[in-house]
Amino acid sequence: MQSEQIQALIQRAIPDSQVEVGVQGNHINLVVISSAFAGLSIVKKQQLVYGALAEQFADGSIHAVDYMKTFTPEEWRQQQQ
Repeated sequence: MQSEQIQALIQRAIPDSQVEVGVQGNHINLVVISSAFAGLSIVKKQQLVYGALAEQFADGSIHAVDYMKTFTPEEWRQQQQ
């Protein structure tokens, strides 16, 4: 899959999200920033993202995500300082 397709799928499932996607062969790296993550554990945040890509995992168009970081907008601002 192309990075733009993955980005669109995540943004459709998590409407207010900012998504950075890196694809190198079968390796997918994600950074997802969304206020929808507020109050959620890291696992719950990742489950939201994986849920957005469930169909692609099921049909094999995505094999695995190698790297995923999830942030609320506030966490992202703190990370950037």
